[in-house]
Amino acid sequence: MNKDSDRVEILVSEKRVKLHIFEPSQRKIWTIVGKGEEHWIDPIGSYCSCPGFYFGQLNGKNSCYHLDSARFAQKENKIEEVIFSDDEFTDFLYGLISDL
Repeated sequence: MNKDSDRVEILVSEKRVKLHIFEPSQRKIWTIVGKGEEHWIDPIGSYCSCPGFYFGQLNGKNSCYHLDSARFAQKENKIEEVIFSDDEFTDFLYGLISDL
């Protein structure tokens, strides 16, 4: 097993792949709790806010282990769902963006 696949399994097994669902609108925001910080991801649009994704894009890579973790978690049905009220959406988004 390589280093990235080890990381993927650890993130999923430690329930660090999170799908934040806001109700009643059903808006969804994906995050991954990485090493000391949380990254915003979009598994459908293939985006991650981590520096590794950015620099990987410059070198022709189209993923990072955070995105791979989200895809693996979806496949294995091991996503940590967190339910919020729509009233919390703006504050959540503000907190997420201010950490970028």
